[in-house]
This record gives sequence, structure tokens and C-alpha cells, in this order.
Amino acid sequence: MPERDGGVTRRRMLGIGGALGLVAAGGLSASAALARRPAFTGAQLRSEVPLPPPFRVPLPIPRPLAPAGPGRYAITQREATVELLPGVPTRLWTYEGTFPGPTIESRRGRPLTVTHRNELPVPSVVHLHGGRTPASSDGYPTDLVLPAGWAEHHRHDPRAVTSEVTREYAFPLDQRAAMLWYHDHRMDFTAPAIWRGLAGLHIVRDDAEDALGLPAGPRELPLVLADRAFGADGGLAYPSLDPALRERPGVRERYVAGVLGDVILVNGAPWPVHEVDAVRYRLRILNASNARQYELEAVTDDGRRLDLVQVGADQGLLAAPVTHRRLPLAPAERYDVVVDFAGVPPGGRVRLVNRLGSGRTADVMAFRVARRAADDSRVPPVLSADLPAWPRTDAVRVRDFAFRAGRMGDGRGWLIGGRPFDPARADVTVGLGDVEVWRLVADVHHPVHLHLAGFRVLSRGGRAPLPHDAGLKDTVALRPGEAVEIITRFEGYRGRYLFHCHNAEHEDMGMMANLEIV
Repeated sequence: MPERDGGVTRRRMLGIGGALGLVAAGGLSASAALARRPAFTGAQLRSEVPLPPPFRVPLPIPRPLAPAGPGRYAITQREATVELLPGVPTRLWTYEGTFPGPTIESRRGRPLTVTHRNELPVPSVVHLHGGRTPASSDGYPTDLVLPAGWAEHHRHDPRAVTSEVTREYAFPLDQRAAMLWYHDHRMDFTAPAIWRGLAGLHIVRDDAEDALGLPAGPRELPLVLADRAFGADGGLAYPSLDPALRERPGVRERYVAGVLGDVILVNGAPWPVHEVDAVRYRLRILNASNARQYELEAVTDDGRRLDLVQVGADQGLLAAPVTHRRLPLAPAERYDVVVDFAGVPPGGRVRLVNRLGSGRTADVMAFRVARRAADDSRVPPVLSADLPAWPRTDAVRVRDFAFRAGRMGDGRGWLIGGRPFDPARADVTVGLGDVEVWRLVADVHHPVHLHLAGFRVLSRGGRAPLPHDAGLKDTVALRPGEAVEIITRFEGYRGRYLFHCHNAEHEDMGMMANLEIV
């Protein structure tokens, strides 16, 4: 594949083989990968500043974004200095000066427009992850919002629609109530942009969910999990080949499998603590990490494990609750769980831990039970009756996609079906309204995200889905050597969309493909 100016192939000349060992080199079979399945894919950075002790910093709650008018919101993307570690100023790229960005609260079926203004030093793109959105507002990676004075355009993508300084994104929100998130999606540079702070929540609500009686108000907590590392100057450390994020995409070879941090942030605070009543709480959890996998468990100081009662997935409520003791969480996945602190005495503490972490990354946050209190919330046995069924017999075709490292030109990269991403190429074309089964197979950890369409997991490793696969999803975690079948109906809008790995470093290094809905 020839070199293109500003383009598709220059990032491919990265030596991935050494970072991935036998799996990336193609020397490890699927069965061997399953037998030796690692806890994570990636390499960890080490912070160069003193880190605070856990469970001292109060949990912040992302502020709601005030509307700029009926059905209208405005967000400025800008640099800001924020205190993430106590007493340590950190320069971030932000939405409205905070990390995470402000939360947009919306109602099902009520369209809204969000105007983004780019005051960053580089182009940006905004994707509403999980949104059922027209292609023109989905945040295709070459549909850039250019900062003032920026001359470069994606000449290799004739369909790209660029904007100068501002862009309006239109969201019809004709979709189930769910917790979505918005983040940067610029081609080649998504990973470092998210790492620097470009992520925020968007919560869609509806009357049916409101009527269930789930914990609400201050007892509904959004939890944005993100690992980061800090340099000696207090800034975020990240192994970019081009720290300015202008010309050369990619990361240093050691980190091409994924970048992991040694600090676990929740809503932008390191290992925070939150005071709770001895009642039920609804925890709406997003893994906004670039590559880190979590396996969450709620544990009291005397070693008791609390149930994590799952009531929702990426795309909203489950049909019925599913109870877990441990809950795996891959990048970009969201889980909606209820935890009951009623059995914990006042003064007691519950730690949310990551069983895939080690050392400091094994801790996530803590809840300190302050008092007994009345609780009129409930978790009803039936949560939703509007989940699509999509029997396998409705599928008009079955497709196979391999998510693997592979050779390109003189180097190695991350590929789907043996090919790196090219915005000028048609990869998959489906008819509007078609039901399809997709079979996905991985070499290492790959959280696969499908734009526009929610899907259901049909099988995992040739067997029934796992309990955490319940409900309607838009991101599914593929484990090393594993095959997963999903089924979906492509409905809503025609146009050009994507599917890709949401390990953000893999995404930047080629693991995306075009999806054309006609």
C-alpha cells in the first residue's frame, strides 16, 4: 500500500511484533491463547510524582450541562489546568474545562443539537458513543472540526466533511434510555485525545425507566473509570511519537498493544471515597480507559462480597436483573448496577476493587457508610419489555471478522479481516432494516464497538453467552483466542458508519472498518 500524504498508511510502519510476542507474530494458536489468556493487553506507564493514598479524595460528580436554549447545548473544547492529584496542577484538553466533561441529560425522543467549538491546537471530531445518530453527526474520523488557521484537510477522503472552528451535531435520541458517552474520534489520534481528557457522559432517560423505582437523585452515581499516569511536571504522561498530536500518529513500540496508567481515576479523582447511606445505590459505570480491563468486586473491610445487581447494559435496561459477584468491564463498556449497603453498619467501608489489577491498580474507590436511612427504592423483577428478540433465523447473512495483528508494508499493525483502515474503501455494505449475524474472533483483548446499531450476544466460544453479556450492547469484549457471535438489525439511518476495536491504541493503528448502510 503506497504512502499517502497526511494519510492512511504511515502509521502502519510500527513494529508491533515485539510488543505482542507470539500472539502478534502469529505463532500462538487460538486454543493456546485461551489457555494462556492474560489479564490485560498493553504496557503500563509509571508516574513520576508522589501518588496520594487511596480513599482520601472525595468522589466528584460530573456537573450537568446547562442548555443554551430549548433543545440546544454548546460545548467549548479547550485546554485547562485541572487538579486531578491533590496539589498537582495538570494541563488537560477538556470539554468546558473539566474532566470528565459536563454531563448532558436528555429525554428519549426529544431531539437536541450540541454545538462544539474547537479552541484546541489540533482538529477534533466528536462521537456520541451508543447514539442512534444520523451519519452526518456520528463523528466519522475524517469529519474534522478545524481550529482557527488550520490548513490540513483529509485529501485522501473525498467524502470528509470538515468544519471551521464550530460544528453542530444533531441527535434525534430516538432510542432506549441509556448512559451514553461522548469523546474525541479524530483519525489516528483518538487515543491520546481521550487520554488528555476529551470524554463526557450523555444520559438518556424516559418515563418507563423513571417509573421503575430504581435508586435516583443523590443515590444514582455515574462512575467514569479511567487509568492515567503523571509525568514529573504533573502533566499526563503518554508515549506519543508526536507529543503535539499534529503530524505523526502512534506510540512508542513498547506501548502499541495498549497504554495503561498506574493511577485509577474515578470521575477524575484518584482512588476516591464517597459517603453513602445504608441503602441501595445505582452505580452507572463507564470504562473510559484506553486499554485497561477491569473485573469489579465490592468488598467490605471484613471480606464480605456485596452483590452487584445488573439492571442495564450499554444500550439500556435488561429484561430482568442479573446478579454478579464479579463484573468484567472492557474499554467503552457501560454497566448499570445496584448495590445495597443496608447490611453494612454505619462506619463500615466497602471497597470497589479490580481483580485484574495489581498493586495500586487493584483498588478503584471506596464507599463509607455514614448512617441508616429510609429507602423506598426497589429493583423490580421485570425491568423492560422492549428488548428486540431478533431470532437467528431472521438473519439474511452471516459475516466473519478476524481482529488480529498482522503485516502491512514493512511493519505490523492492527487489522480487521487482514486489512488496515482506509476511509476511501468500502468494507461492509448492508441494507437498511437487514438482520445479520457477525462472528468476531480475536488474537488478544479486543473490545469491539459497532456504531449506530445495538446488538445482542448470541454465543461466546461456541457456548451460551456469559451472564454479563445480557441485554442490548454496542461494545463486546473479545478475550484472547475467543470467538463471539452477535446479532443486530441495521435500522435508523443510511450512510457511512464504522465498527472498530475500542482499545484506543489499536483503533488509531488501523483496527477500524467502514460500514455502509444503504
